Amino acid sequence: MKTFRFLIISILALLLSIPAFAGTFKADARTKRIPAGTTFELEFLQPVSTFSGCEGDSFTATLKNELSAGDIIVLPQGSIVRGSISKVNTAKRFSRGAKLYLDFDHVVTPNGRQIPLDMAVCRFDKIYYDGSLYKNLGYGEALQLNYDRAVEITKNSTNYGLKAGESAPGIQYLTTPICAIGGFIGGVGYWIGDSVIDMFRKGQDVYINKGTVLTVKLLNPIDIPVY
Repeated sequence: MKTFRFLIISILALLLSIPAFAGTFKADARTKRIPAGTTFELEFLQPVSTFSGCEGDSFTATLKNELSAGDIIVLPQGSIVRGSISKVNTAKRFSRGAKLYLDFDHVVTPNGRQIPLDMAVCRFDKIYYDGSLYKNLGYGEALQLNYDRAVEITKNSTNYGLKAGESAPGIQYLTTPICAIGGFIGGVGYWIGDSVIDMFRKGQDVYINKGTVLTVKLLNPIDIPVY
């Protein structure tokens, strides 16, 4: 009976001492905080795309620049960052481009610890409001691009008529309107023709090639253990 009571008392004493030890360990740990909003560059070690990639596919990248806190290097250049494709919207007809959603999971510290990350790409060709990466949105954007090209064709043709007229005095009054009208007809023809084609054309895929460097930004701070 006494042995049983002694065993119970020993177990209770051990359980009560655990929080104290945990608190001491936590207080002794040294960390450096990298604040939210910090930007750094990642170099991808393998290609990622909406053409061949699927939801859940993993990727690995390395830090191109070291991250320091004061005179302490918290994350050295070459630190590993791992992530995965969280979602892919494939390219569709009517020039609707694909969208690529990336999820950055964790960074590996010099001592091998994996620190969770919450960050997003902040520099790319085009970034949608929801954080996805894309090349083109859809038919409306394609129409606008076709219009801009048609206007450029007309301007270039008109300028060509002006320069051609410099060879002889007064001839620009003939060459300029002829080239302007020809450029206008050509521009309208291009706008109509390419706009019809864009109805059946698929949008562009998003490609991140091996060696591509993307600038990313921390959305929440992270605490890195230092020794």
